[in-house]
Amino acid sequence: MSRFPYGALLRLPGVGRLFAVSFVARIPHAMTGVVLTLHVVTALDRGYAQAGLVAGAMTVGMAVGAPWRGRLVDRLGLRRAIAPSIVVESAVWVVAPHLSYEALVAAAVVAGLFLVPVFSVTRQSLSVMVPLAQQRSAFALDSVAVEVTFMLAPVLGVVLATQVSTSVALTVVGSTTVLAGVLLFWANPPTRSATPADAATVVEGARARVLGPDLVVVLLAALAASFVLVGTDVSLVAALNDEGRASDVGWMIALWAGGSVVGGLVHGARHRSPSPLALVAILALATVPAAFAPVPVWLALAVVLAGLPCAPALSSINATLVRLVPEHRRGEVMGWSGTMSTVGNALGAPLCGWVIDRGTPGHGFLTAAAVGGAVAVGGLVVLRVTSARRGGPGGAAPHDDAAPAPADETTRGLAPVASDEPTVVTPREPLATEGAAAKDPAGV
Repeated sequence: MSRFPYGALLRLPGVGRLFAVSFVARIPHAMTGVVLTLHVVTALDRGYAQAGLVAGAMTVGMAVGAPWRGRLVDRLGLRRAIAPSIVVESAVWVVAPHLSYEALVAAAVVAGLFLVPVFSVTRQSLSVMVPLAQQRSAFALDSVAVEVTFMLAPVLGVVLATQVSTSVALTVVGSTTVLAGVLLFWANPPTRSATPADAATVVEGARARVLGPDLVVVLLAALAASFVLVGTDVSLVAALNDEGRASDVGWMIALWAGGSVVGGLVHGARHRSPSPLALVAILALATVPAAFAPVPVWLALAVVLAGLPCAPALSSINATLVRLVPEHRRGEVMGWSGTMSTVGNALGAPLCGWVIDRGTPGHGFLTAAAVGGAVAVGGLVVLRVTSARRGGPGGAAPHDDAAPAPADETTRGLAPVASDEPTVVTPREPLATEGAAAKDPAGV
């Protein structure tokens, strides 16, 4: 384990600024859900089911728009890809506080479609700016930063909505969303490295097959991880509500996120780790004790345990995706990863809620663990079978310490595209270098 991996990481040119910009830019993303819910329930006097429909409409827009916006980043460069998002998001959020319920549903779809792709762009840029040997630390620190954002931003949204007004809270969400786009436009982090290649190689690389069993199972790992996390969230709230301790939800979720922060920091400082599929299986297994933990003390300990594998699993998924995907297709594939995370959230919340309604909150924890674990184990089985058919080593799995894919899959077509982005030549460590790491779509 490196003693001070994060200090060396943040001293790399442009990396500290990227983390600062992405942290600020993610705040509105973490606030939007709770603010929209409170606005629909209080200002528009609708029920929670109708509030959920607005959130669901935005989720659908995000799931559809993420791969499309990622493809635009790949083809046009960051600034030209996000400029339409800045304009559209400005218009949507300026009018959102004044819309009727029906119009707000439609506006939520548009907002999701054009949402500034902060998460995927940050990870795509890290894959270019950070040397291979430090990428594990980079993606782990990114996951930790996401956890901290989701610990703080919803609280700020609730304070604004309840102590001032939901219209003001929505306006703040809109303003900060536009600010996020402007900050990214200003920082303009590179999303492509400068690797010489002739035009024929670019065309050949553009046609190279990207979607294969390895990539599919890692995308399914993103879905499974999101399913486990949202199922744990729903079950935790239900367990505390059933015990009349709804006021404990905030600090319990903070403990859960705190466990994830600790796990992420430890994971990022290590030289090697299991594959993302194995980490998702560990994440599912770590959720099981919460199903049997009495409220509140033992449940608090259980959620810390459940949190420990969260950031490692998510950062490992991101690291592995980057290793599997050609650089000129990473934006699109990171978008697909975000879509899979969104699908996991959309499936996990209602299914675990349905199970809880017909059983107990403990059954919700078990459902999240069983489904997520089954997907992860199934992915490992698929990889073992496909590896055996190819004559490779049995049981090989996508791994965030793995060697880079063959040149014909990952290094073709990497010539600088016509773009307004700066380019960076990323130093690559040889496979034998201890601590070589990699990166991944979280969406979560």
